Amino acid sequence: MDHNKSTSYATPWNKGKIVGQKAPFKIRDIWAIRVRLQMQSRQRELAMFNLGLDSKLRGCDLIKLRVRDVCHGSAIASRATIMQQKTHRPVQFELTLATRDALEAWVHQGNLRADDYLFPSRLHASVHIGTRQYARIVHRWANEIGLDTTEFGTHSMRRTKATLIYRRTKNLRAVQLLLGHTKLESTVRYLGIEVEDALEMSEQTEL
Repeated sequence: MDHNKSTSYATPWNKGKIVGQKAPFKIRDIWAIRVRLQMQSRQRELAMFNLGLDSKLRGCDLIKLRVRDVCHGSAIASRATIMQQKTHRPVQFELTLATRDALEAWVHQGNLRADDYLFPSRLHASVHIGTRQYARIVHRWANEIGLDTTEFGTHSMRRTKATLIYRRTKNLRAVQLLLGHTKLESTVRYLGIEVEDALEMSEQTEL
């Protein structure tokens, strides 16, 4: 083999990028983003932010939600059920009062009907926003409150409430159901809780 001969390699897709689990938002981050969106009257994004946190849905599922998925008649529902694109299994989620209020205001402002997508695209080529656009919006939220955008993404939205619930209750089974995971091991890996719990126990153990 001629070691002097130059060899051409494809550039890795993740060259120069930080990959791996995206961090969940902290409580202070949630309120900082929410207040900013409220004060700037960014009703569409406020509805998207609140629903993203409550639903714990993957981006591919969130962007395809229709008005009828979160409504009972003309009122925003307190709970909803959708079929997940990845697992083809149903998952339920709650809609808190803040989320219901934000959604109601957005549906009214956008003049959306039951069959309309909750977050229609502003581009003629697509009927709803895409996953890349959703990712850019999440990065913008993180950037606007001074966070490192490389640490946050759409999965931050999915992980945030699930992580908070686990830390408060230590109920893995409940979090598994809320995330729609088929295996408990998937929830453990997704939240990275084994490492987190081990560190907490270590910090509480004085020698």
